[in-house]
Amino acid sequence: MAKKKPAEPAAHAANPNVMGLRPEVLEQPITRTLDENYMPYAMSVIVSRAIPEIDGFKPSHRKLLYTMYKMGLLNGGRTKSANIVGQTMRYNPHGDAAIYETMVRLSKGYEALLHPFVDSKGNFGKTYSRDMAYAASRYTEAKLAPICAELFRDLDCDAVDFVDNYDNTAKEPALLPTTFPNVLVSANQGIAVGMASQICGFNLGEVCDTAIALLKNPEHDIAATLLAPDFPTGGQVICDMQELRQIYETGRGGVRVRARYRYDKKENLIEIYEIPYSTTIEAILDKVAELVKAGKIREISDMRDESDLSGLKLAIDLKRGVDPDKLMAKLFKLTPLQDTVSCNFNILIAGMPRVMGAREILEEWTAWRTDCVKRRVYHILNQKKEKLHLLQGLRRILLDIDKAIAIIRETEEEAEVIPNLMIGFMIDEAQAEFVAEIKLRNINKEYILKRVAETDALSEEIRDLEDTLAKPARIRRIIVDELTAVRKKYAVARRTEIVYDHEIEEYDEQEQAEDYPVTLFLSQGGYFKKITPQSLRMSSEQKYKDGDGLRQQIEGTNRTELLIFTDQYQVYKTRAADFADTKASVLGSYLPAELGMDDGENVIFMTDPGDYSGSLLFVYENGKAARVELAGYATKTNRRRLTGAYSDKAPLTAIIPLTGDTEVALSSTDGRTLVVNTALLAPKSAKTTQGVAVMALKKRQTVCRARLLTQTGIKNLARYRVRSLPAAGALLKEEDADEQQMSMLD
Repeated sequence: MAKKKPAEPAAHAANPNVMGLRPEVLEQPITRTLDENYMPYAMSVIVSRAIPEIDGFKPSHRKLLYTMYKMGLLNGGRTKSANIVGQTMRYNPHGDAAIYETMVRLSKGYEALLHPFVDSKGNFGKTYSRDMAYAASRYTEAKLAPICAELFRDLDCDAVDFVDNYDNTAKEPALLPTTFPNVLVSANQGIAVGMASQICGFNLGEVCDTAIALLKNPEHDIAATLLAPDFPTGGQVICDMQELRQIYETGRGGVRVRARYRYDKKENLIEIYEIPYSTTIEAILDKVAELVKAGKIREISDMRDESDLSGLKLAIDLKRGVDPDKLMAKLFKLTPLQDTVSCNFNILIAGMPRVMGAREILEEWTAWRTDCVKRRVYHILNQKKEKLHLLQGLRRILLDIDKAIAIIRETEEEAEVIPNLMIGFMIDEAQAEFVAEIKLRNINKEYILKRVAETDALSEEIRDLEDTLAKPARIRRIIVDELTAVRKKYAVARRTEIVYDHEIEEYDEQEQAEDYPVTLFLSQGGYFKKITPQSLRMSSEQKYKDGDGLRQQIEGTNRTELLIFTDQYQVYKTRAADFADTKASVLGSYLPAELGMDDGENVIFMTDPGDYSGSLLFVYENGKAARVELAGYATKTNRRRLTGAYSDKAPLTAIIPLTGDTEVALSSTDGRTLVVNTALLAPKSAKTTQGVAVMALKKRQTVCRARLLTQTGIKNLARYRVRSLPAAGALLKEEDADEQQMSMLD
């Protein structure tokens, strides 16, 4: 029989690493880990934290507002924010800091909502400032704003379900029965696991009008009443009807918003008093300072933040002779003074996230609100029926009040009063309790007759309520009346002005740059120079580093756009105007540094794409060539770098710009030359294509040179021309050789 192993000491058992012991590792498939551990966490974040529901609130918002309602802060005075935070922790276990941040965002002082729900006093920061921090909760005070009455009006009428709080010690509403579509009025955003939500706010009056119109006509065009998003920070929304309709139908898209400004001619300064909702004054100042430092904005002498208690204000001092409107157009293009606010209307419907357009959201809200109203009416109906039932019992007592008094007087035990009344008048227990609780002073004919008279009115009210429940049109009428009342009481004028595309003068960097002729030089080492004809006439001898020399020379203008190709299969887009005029006697600008290239990336070719109507011929060492359309490098955005500029399947020999069909000479390392007409090469739209085989090569031979025929000294053209591809070419004769010519990549 084996000896029993002695038990480990308690200290060792508590620490398995003592004396070389290791905890047991349980292996399980990653799919099981995801299913059992990660998925519950992901669903908890989606359902319980980050995504708003049809009432327009996340759970943290709802718990805070409900706590304030229970504290009597809807009609009472303000209380310290710290008190509210402490009370909210009964429903929200995520800590006081998170609760207070939620209150800050809902507050009037923070200015993040068109209709704030918290009437705040003290420093609550500003949504448009990154550095303007809010004060601690012990210093600020708050109460519920008047509009919150529309959130809690039906709460005591069983309009919504109540659920247990996190420790089952209290009940809280699963949703707030909002009488208006708050989900579209209050801006909301959240990041969950694998999904996000970003809902921009709309004007309350427009949302109510749209909801009313849809209730009356389901085919209503919502774009006729829901004009555009409305932001608390104001500004101007650039209305693109096609983009807006996409948002209204799909729930995804973006709207462009720009700042508003005024020009003070006397002081020669611009005052910016409203900025896009998606940015901050610090982000704007940082970007302008960066552009001024880089020399891209030279019209500004100073810019400062002059925001105070009266509101936001950024002041820009202008240099003499600067056109303020043109400068602002430039700032709109280059800074966050014009920004795009993304829309992703992701909302929880019955616990499931759904991305919906504005129309579908309003339809879902209408269906949900209809259910709330029905539950409220049903709750009131039951109360009326209960009261009628009690009064019907009282009517029976009216037949013989003296008998009721006698029964009570003659009953020896208090517990027998109710049963005796039930037997004496053939009424149930609830009716008997009601009769027994009548005060002695009310046992008179007048009081009882008044109470009995109420039965007729109650019966009429009950019939009306039952008719309301039976007719959907009457429910819709109730919702319309509520929306009309909310609109009349709380709607305000739009803060964000609507402008249309055709009303705006967009900044064109090409047009703003002064246009004059220049000569552009690119060295083998990647140095770039832009020299005017006058400067070139004074000194044409170029200065280079030791071992460096000229790679390319292009005649152009200051507005010329350039494509800079590198040996890492990338192309950089830049403009001649981005570089200062220089002289031949300086080295010039080092392009890898100026364009932010990757480490070890080198420039191999420069070209002027013009209007992007031509093409580029890429010739590779393996004898293949690809004719790629320049249109593939044109972009509508301001992207400066494009990856996958050409094929990486074989080393590149040369890049040749083509404006039409011409002849190109290819030379191989074994001394053969081939003249090819580019008409044999079909243009390709894919930039990374390797093209077709052009020159047939012997083993270990490569194409070492490619150039336009006009750049060679070939005289016997018939010897080297071919009509079909691929071809080996012919040995280059001495009289056709021109050793002075260089390839594009030499």
